[in-house]
Amino acid sequence: MTPAVLPLGRNRRLLSSVALVPLLWPVDGLAQTASANPRGLDPIVVEGQTVRAAKPRATANAGSSRQRRAAARPVATPAPAPTQPTTTAATAPTFNLGTPSSTGSRLGLTPLQTPASVEVIRAETIAERGQHNVIDAVTQNATGFTASPRPGNGGLAFTTRGFTGNGTVMSLYDGTRLYVGSGTMTFPFDTWTAQSIEVLRGPASVMYGEGAIGGAINVISKKPLDVARNEAEISLDTNMSRRLAVDSGGPINPNVSYRLAAIGNMSDGWVDRDKNSNVAVSGSVRVQAADNLAFTLSEDYADRSPSGYFGTPLVNGRLDEALRFQNYNVDDASIRYRDNWTQLKTEWDVAEGVSVKNVTYYLSTHRHWKDVESYAYNPLRGNIGRSSYIEIFHDQEQIGNRFDTTFKGHVFGLANEFVAGFDVNRIAFTHTNNSPYAGTSSVPAYNFDPGYFLPVSPTRPSFHTLTTQYGVFAENRLSLTDQLSLIGGIRSDNPTVQRTDFLSPSNSFEKTYSAPSWRVGAVYNPIENLSIYGQYSTAVDPVTNLITMTGVNRDFSLSTGKQVEVGIKQQLAGGRAEWTLAAYHIVKNNLLARDPQNPANTNPLQIGQQSSRGIEASAGLKVTETIRLDANVAWLRAKYDDFTQVVGGRAVNYAGNVPNNVPQIVSNIWATWAFAPGWSANAGVQLVGDTWADDANTLVRPAYNVVNAGLMWKPDTRQTLALRVYNLFDTVYTTSGNTTMWQLGMPRTAELSYNVKF
Repeated sequence: MTPAVLPLGRNRRLLSSVALVPLLWPVDGLAQTASANPRGLDPIVVEGQTVRAAKPRATANAGSSRQRRAAARPVATPAPAPTQPTTTAATAPTFNLGTPSSTGSRLGLTPLQTPASVEVIRAETIAERGQHNVIDAVTQNATGFTASPRPGNGGLAFTTRGFTGNGTVMSLYDGTRLYVGSGTMTFPFDTWTAQSIEVLRGPASVMYGEGAIGGAINVISKKPLDVARNEAEISLDTNMSRRLAVDSGGPINPNVSYRLAAIGNMSDGWVDRDKNSNVAVSGSVRVQAADNLAFTLSEDYADRSPSGYFGTPLVNGRLDEALRFQNYNVDDASIRYRDNWTQLKTEWDVAEGVSVKNVTYYLSTHRHWKDVESYAYNPLRGNIGRSSYIEIFHDQEQIGNRFDTTFKGHVFGLANEFVAGFDVNRIAFTHTNNSPYAGTSSVPAYNFDPGYFLPVSPTRPSFHTLTTQYGVFAENRLSLTDQLSLIGGIRSDNPTVQRTDFLSPSNSFEKTYSAPSWRVGAVYNPIENLSIYGQYSTAVDPVTNLITMTGVNRDFSLSTGKQVEVGIKQQLAGGRAEWTLAAYHIVKNNLLARDPQNPANTNPLQIGQQSSRGIEASAGLKVTETIRLDANVAWLRAKYDDFTQVVGGRAVNYAGNVPNNVPQIVSNIWATWAFAPGWSANAGVQLVGDTWADDANTLVRPAYNVVNAGLMWKPDTRQTLALRVYNLFDTVYTTSGNTTMWQLGMPRTAELSYNVKF
């Protein structure tokens, strides 16, 4: 679809007569400016959004009402002939402070209006930088995020603000929480089907329930289009990764529109014997049943056979780069994830200032592992010992419903927005494995026969859980003045876990947990588009993944957290420049730790505490019409305040140590230069500081800088030919690991792609 460019002048009276006004000015005082105005700034690009006319007041003239509805319906228009591109920077700065977000607030506030750290990463930015998976899009764009991607946990394990893992940094899809089973999250993974990715740093339990002290990542899927658009892309890289993608959307008739996006990948991998592939399909249909009532039915399917590379063993505690491309998994290793997601969304504008939303969804997940995941170098024999011959099946089903009602009006003469609702879930999870994970083997470091999987122990169902959860929530925004608003929220969740243990029936149990959380904050706007804010929030995490809670941990309460955050955000020159600055302090209590007075007691106690404090800054600037710069940085001090473990038969308190997988500094810098008509280049560097490989802080994984670069040519506005080089300087770096093996990042890889819109 060719974007609709809307030049804005000083005369807004003309624009107020069309249906785009609510979209262009979602918040009073946040007017955006286009390049056609006297100041010569960028045009606003309206693309891939559903535009709805303002709802007319009821009248007795039914005929005129039908005419109004007909006028508001989308009309399919043919795309204009391709034109020659101009010499302008490809996209606007990436923080989107004036863009409404659903991740940090249920009231649809913009990041400028929200007393929290929220970022919106648009699909255009992701595509421009060649970020094909969710991990790259988040860690290379958002402030303060890193990841520890391993095939064993599905790859989606993020770290932010000193807290790591998918049990404390939550993953969402279209605002719906995906429950984590046995530390594994496998969906969503590819960015082609995403319209945007929104991130919330800091506690998110008041929005989504337990399991979000660190933050939340919300992948927003592509939505039906009211204007016809088709797109296709093909690419090939030096790892023989072949990628084919299509995207189509538009109106079927005046009341029905659709969107269908599909992506397929096949690759030889960058280590030996590592063929992998995946397919993802996302489809949705929107029905505008009436002026004030719409239904959207969506279906997503993903089938992955990911990389079987689990890491490189350390040699005498150090990384030997000669082993960089070795894969020590067995030859017949097999991993497969299948996820299916169905969702029905209802949006109803009941009356002036009153709206209702309801989302009903069903998710099914089936996973299978058959591989060897642990490798260690033997200094006496000079070979690699392999252990943990693992075969596991996960079968998970999640069905739920979320309902909320929003009221916008006045309280005692003050503008007020209020939303309240409930969230219910039912999650069935069955775990089948070959416990114990027996079997060992040894292979030479080089030129070895990988062998085959050894079925030493039989595979059988080990446990089944049924988790039922209900939660109620409310949020309110009261505008005390035109410049000062108070925002508060509260949520209470009550999950019940029923576990049936097939191997040890005595470990079966039923337990109900209580998970209350709340947040209160204030936003002050001393001048237009400048926000100063502060907030206090609480959150809760399970001691382990909730739906796979073990009998050993069933009697522990949920871990609790609290955060204080202050910050400032500003948008300048109609979005030409943006910057943010935030400072925070988080404390998490009730961690599981050993009894320091009784090291022989293997049962842990809830006496541990972890904290982090830090400063985060981000900025985006369109320096000229052809040059754009984006940068962010996060400094933090994360530590255990009290965390006792048993080492060598004695209790050791790790107080003062840094949690593993937590870097103390993270930064991203991007530059884009449109140096000639139709030509642009970009480059970005991701900087990640030293990271400890263990809680005892005995082995550090070195800091690294990874540079990615791209060159794009647009012969016309419909076609794009791009050459990208990932890890330009072929940096050898590690993204996760322990004291015996590290998982390395992808080496230098060149990719050529062709994209066409029609």
